[in-house]
Amino acid sequence: MSIRTATPDDLDAIMALERASFPTDAWSDAMMREELAAPHNHYVVDELAGRVIGYAGLRALPGSRDADVQTIAIAEASRGHGRGRALLHALLDEATTRRVREVFLEVRADNPVAQKLYASEGFTELGRRPRYYQPDDVDAVVMRLDLEAWSAARVPDVADAGACT
Repeated sequence: MSIRTATPDDLDAIMALERASFPTDAWSDAMMREELAAPHNHYVVDELAGRVIGYAGLRALPGSRDADVQTIAIAEASRGHGRGRALLHALLDEATTRRVREVFLEVRADNPVAQKLYASEGFTELGRRPRYYQPDDVDAVVMRLDLEAWSAARVPDVADAGACT
């Protein structure tokens, strides 16, 4: 498995995962194409045997001290093997490179697995946005990470070394 920077050629594979992972509120092809092309965004894909099994995106405006995790998705068959954590690390490493201090995200209140992952990396809950995810009427849990503290506390992970090219 390897994590690399996403390209426009990855759009079809990303959208297949997007629709499978978020069936009721998947982004459109046009929205994802814009996300991939935006200069202030950083998207990565995780490949296994030449097939995209996951993707993730970060938004960090130039000069900003904060960034947002836009999305992370892993193919169902590849879940539970640390690939979501590896993608998150790739985003946080990029945020560190961009000199970001805080990273924010929203996660579905009905997704305890993702919430547990984020909490295990040091994200803390700031609050909730009622009925944020439509059409499902599911609240968003808003979370924040002190990136400097995360970087200082992080033990280098051999699996992450050189993972994103």
